Amino acid sequence: MKVVLAGGTGQVGQVLKREFADAEVVVIARSEGVRWDGRTLGDWVSALEGADALINLAGRTVDCRYTPANRRAIMRSRLESTWALVEAMKRCEVPPRVFLQSSTATIYADNYGPAWDERGVVGGDEEGVPDTWRFSIDVARRWEEAAAESPVRTVLMRTAMVMSPDRGGVFDTLYGLARRGLGGPAAGGAQYVSWIHDGDFARAIRLLISDESFSGPVNLSSPNPLPYAEFMRVLRDGRVGLPATRWMLEVGAFFMRTETELVLKSRRVVPGRLVDAGFEFAFPEWPDAARDLVSRRA
Repeated sequence: MKVVLAGGTGQVGQVLKREFADAEVVVIARSEGVRWDGRTLGDWVSALEGADALINLAGRTVDCRYTPANRRAIMRSRLESTWALVEAMKRCEVPPRVFLQSSTATIYADNYGPAWDERGVVGGDEEGVPDTWRFSIDVARRWEEAAAESPVRTVLMRTAMVMSPDRGGVFDTLYGLARRGLGGPAAGGAQYVSWIHDGDFARAIRLLISDESFSGPVNLSSPNPLPYAEFMRVLRDGRVGLPATRWMLEVGAFFMRTETELVLKSRRVVPGRLVDAGFEFAFPEWPDAARDLVSRRA
């Protein structure tokens, strides 16, 4: 099997490199593998020839303050890289069999009601939500639209937070908060967390590559999202966790140079299409997943 990772230098790229250790993995990125600026066509296009899958992970990190300059960089990096990959596939004599395009579960509206599968309400039109949340949804929508002219089967991966033991990832950040006594309820803690264990994420990617019935949006998430307060209680494992109000979170995010959306937005998403296809999660429940991640982190 030949798998091409576009921009595969981050946490999710590390997860997929481990999963496909038995395959030929080609990374095209600015700093690793076949060099690519994320915008223009070049000699790297030949790396796509005959690939079983092209997985697009390219894009500037969203772990930053959403200043005007950062917003432009976040949007441009996703659109320009996707447009370039689509054009590159069109130029291949033997294009990749499938294009897995990154997206995000953040595309769905803030939700405290019944969990949403792929038929859930795409956000952006709600009243009273922060402008930064609208921006994230706009990015997700346009990122998916940028893949519309792909010449091959295309899957839009609406991915929840991928929990892996890798340093610098989202699990590492949240576990660090829990260990320092800062993982108490945030703004009440009723907001839902949608997540997926890295092993289940990687196995789901294999399914999306091999099963040609998959195209369009697919939610990559555990079937059991849970409220933030419960999510962090599991991580604290008996430790005290100081609660935080919304204004405290805003102050903390300002000094950490990030946004509060990760914590405050309620994402209640389930993997309808994966479940319908008979996919079996090794870690469907957060307590078991957390124990595994902590043991592997150590």
